[in-house]
Amino acid sequence: MGYSIAYLSLIVLIPLAGLLIRVTEMSWADFVRVAFSDRALAAYRLTFGASFLAATINAVLGTLLAWVLTRYRFPGRKFLDALVDFPFALPTAVAGLTLANLFSQTGWLGQFLVPLGIHLAYTTSGIVLALTFVSLPFVVRTLQPVLEEFEVELEEAAATLGAGRWCTFRRVVFPTLLPALMTGFALAFARAVGEYGSVLFISTNKPYVSEITPQVIMGWLDQFEYANAMAVAVVMLSASFAILITINLLERWASRFQR
Repeated sequence: MGYSIAYLSLIVLIPLAGLLIRVTEMSWADFVRVAFSDRALAAYRLTFGASFLAATINAVLGTLLAWVLTRYRFPGRKFLDALVDFPFALPTAVAGLTLANLFSQTGWLGQFLVPLGIHLAYTTSGIVLALTFVSLPFVVRTLQPVLEEFEVELEEAAATLGAGRWCTFRRVVFPTLLPALMTGFALAFARAVGEYGSVLFISTNKPYVSEITPQVIMGWLDQFEYANAMAVAVVMLSASFAILITINLLERWASRFQR
């Protein structure tokens, strides 16, 4: 217990306490002026909105991918399973640069998509694409153990009672997956909220348009306005804690409902 508390304090609690102490040096009026300026509010909306959309996409596609990897055997399955962890190993800046080159107007994929009116590079859609890429493994890896331990006999029993595939999934499989799915969604959302490197290269980084909150913080740091950067960081920290606590409460409710 002592080792755990000491380690947690050094890695998490002390840095967070330093952040809060530094912000207390500002007056309340200055804090509100910086943390809730028009530029900061626009960045909050883009950050949390794009992160929520990316986590939602991963909740759907990640569930399908985890289902295929768990339930089916096909050539290249192990390679595909290993490829899921690729965003973990790839530096996020490299990921953003690669996505920007792929989906730019002259990129391998962009040259076909742009004439169709699908613009992904240097748009807010590109931000969602980058956040989806970096947060995908969290959903897949959270759902896979649950699917592997799920008893197929339950599905067979439902089938013998006349339930179709959709009814079986909705009434038997999905309630079991819901707690893990919500956990994966929370992890993906938290990962996307704090992302910076990949968005830097696929976004135009324009204030009020395509600037995420970490970019606002970095902008203040580049100007040596540390107090202003800390003020925006505190808002992000508070919002992240509130969202994670809410999702954890929903996850507990889902687990209790399942039992």
